[in-house]
Amino acid sequence: MTTEPTPASLAPQTRRDAYRSVTRLWTTMWGQANALVLGRRRFALWADLLILTAGASLLFGLVRVGREWTGIHRPAIQIDLSPLALPMYTLYSLVRGLVAYLLSFFFTLGYAFWAAKDRRAEKVLVPLLDILQSIPVLGFMPGVVLAFVALFPMTNVGLELAAVVMIFTGQAWNMTFSLYHSLKSVPGELQEAARLYRFGWWRRFWWVELPFGTTALAWNSMMSMAGGWFFLMINESFVLGGHDFRLPGLGSYMSAAAEQGNVPAMVYGVVAMVAMIVGLDQVLWRPVIVWAQRFRVEETSAAETTRSWFLDLLRHSGLRRRVEAWWLRRRRHEARRSRLAPAAPAPADPARSAARVLQPAATAALALLALLLLYGSGRLIHLLLSLPGSTWLHLLGAGGTTLARVLLSTALGTLWTVPVGLAIGLSPRLSRLLQPVVQVVASFPAPMLFPAVIALLHLARVGLGWGSVLLMLLGTQWYILFNVVAGASSVPSDLREAAHAFGLGRWRRLWSLYIPATFPYLVTGWVTAAGGAWNATIVAEYVTHHGVIVETFGLGAVISEAATRADFHALAAAVLLMSTIVVTFNRLVWRPAYELAQVRYSLTK
Repeated sequence: MTTEPTPASLAPQTRRDAYRSVTRLWTTMWGQANALVLGRRRFALWADLLILTAGASLLFGLVRVGREWTGIHRPAIQIDLSPLALPMYTLYSLVRGLVAYLLSFFFTLGYAFWAAKDRRAEKVLVPLLDILQSIPVLGFMPGVVLAFVALFPMTNVGLELAAVVMIFTGQAWNMTFSLYHSLKSVPGELQEAARLYRFGWWRRFWWVELPFGTTALAWNSMMSMAGGWFFLMINESFVLGGHDFRLPGLGSYMSAAAEQGNVPAMVYGVVAMVAMIVGLDQVLWRPVIVWAQRFRVEETSAAETTRSWFLDLLRHSGLRRRVEAWWLRRRRHEARRSRLAPAAPAPADPARSAARVLQPAATAALALLALLLLYGSGRLIHLLLSLPGSTWLHLLGAGGTTLARVLLSTALGTLWTVPVGLAIGLSPRLSRLLQPVVQVVASFPAPMLFPAVIALLHLARVGLGWGSVLLMLLGTQWYILFNVVAGASSVPSDLREAAHAFGLGRWRRLWSLYIPATFPYLVTGWVTAAGGAWNATIVAEYVTHHGVIVETFGLGAVISEAATRADFHALAAAVLLMSTIVVTFNRLVWRPAYELAQVRYSLTK
C-alpha cells in the first residue's frame, strides 16, 4: 500500500520547479528580445546603407545626364551597339521617361481639376483631350522637334526636351481621363462631409477628391509609363527628311540593332529593357500601389493586402526615422514659438482669396486657349486649301478602314482583359504575383516585336491588313487591363462579403456585382485603348521589315508615309481627319457610355 504524498512534502519541489520554469521563460524571452532588437538594428543599418548607396548612384547618374543634355549639339550621332554602352543608354531613356511622367502628373492635376470644376471649360477641354489623345506621335513630332531645336541651336537641350514632350504625349491623356472621371464621381457622403467641415476648394481637393481618385490614378500611371515606352524607338531615332534627330538611348539602340539586323544587340536591348521595367516596378510602382490601398472607400478592411519589400525597407530605415524625428521637433518648436508670440489679426481665408483670383484666371486662360485654337484652325485651313478632292476621298476611305481595325482590336482586347483584370484586382495574392509580369509585358515596346510578328504573318500567309489589328492589340489591350484591375481593386470589401453572405454563386457575383462595379473603369479603358490604337496605327499599318517597307491601306500608313516624305499638307490633312473621326465617335458612343456608367453603375452615387 502506497501513501499519497502530502502537500507539505511537494511544496519545496514545486517551488523549485516553478522558479526554474520562470527563470527559463524570462531567459528565453530576454534572448528573443535582444535578437529581435539586434535584428531590427542590423536591418535598419542595411536599409540605411542601401538608401545612401542609391542616393549616391542617383546623383552620379543625374550628373552624367546633365552633361549629355547640356553638351554641344551634334548634327548626327553614332549609336554604339556594344553591351557596355547599354547601362548609360538605359539611364538616358529612364530619365526622359521619369521627367515626362512628372510633367504628365502635374498636367493631370491641373487639367483634370479644371475640366471637372468649370462647366464652361469642360465643354472645350474634354473634346480637346479627345483630340489630343487621338493625334499620333508623328503628328506632334515634326513641329515640336523643329521648334525646340530652333530654341536651343547650340546644345542638346532642345532635342532632349522634344523627346520628353513626345513621351509626355504618350502618357498624359490616360492619367487625365482617369482623374477627371474620378473627380466627377466622388461619393455624395464625402462631398457632404466636406461641406459640413466647410472645406475650401483646395482642402476639398487635397483631402477628399484626390484621395478618392488615387487608386485609379496609380494604376493608370503605370499604364501611362508603359504607353510612353511604346513609342520609345520613334522618339529617340526620329529622322525628318534628310535631317537626323536621333538621341543616345535604349530606343535608338534597339532601332539601330533592328536596322542592322544585329541579333545579339537586339537580345541585349531586350534584356536591358526588361531589367529597367522590373526595377522601376519594384522601387516605384509596387510601393505606390501598396501606399494607395489606404484610400480605398469601404467600411470594412480588406482581408489581405499587398506588400512591398522596398516600402518595408524604407519604413524600417533608421535614417528615415531620424529625419522624421528632426522634422517633428522642428514643427513642435515652431508651434511653441507661435503660441508664445503675441496674437496677430486673423488673416483672410486663403482658399477664398485664391478662389477669387482663380476664377478670372480660368476665364482668361479659356479665352486665350480659344484664341490659340482659332489661330491654329486658320493656319490649318490655309495649309489644306491646296489639297485636291481626290486626296480627301482617299483619306476618307483610309479613315473608315482604320476605324474598323481600331474597334476590332478594342473588342478583341476586351475579351481576355476583363476576366484576367477581375482576377488580378480581386485577389491580392494574384496581384502580388502577376503585377510585375503584367507591368513588364505592358511596358515592353511593342514595335520591337513587330518584325517577329510580321515574319509569323508572312509564314501564315496573312496580309498586313488583318495583321495590323494584331499589331495594334499588342500595345492597346493593356489600357483595358489596367483600368479593369483598378476597378476591381476598388470594389468595397463589404459588398463582396455581402455577396458571399447571400450565397451568390460565382457567375451571379460576376454579372451582378463585379462587372457593374468595374463598368465605369472599363469605359475609361475603352476610350484610352481606342486612342492608343489610333496612335499605334502609324507603326501597325506602316512597318519596315529587313529594310523593306510593308504597308496596308489605312490612315496610319498615310501619316507615316507623309512624315517620311516631309509632306506637311498630307500629314496635316490626315491628322485632322483622324481627330474628327475620334471626336465624332466619342460624342456618339463613349459619351453616352460614360453617362450610363455614372448614372446606373457607379458605386458612389
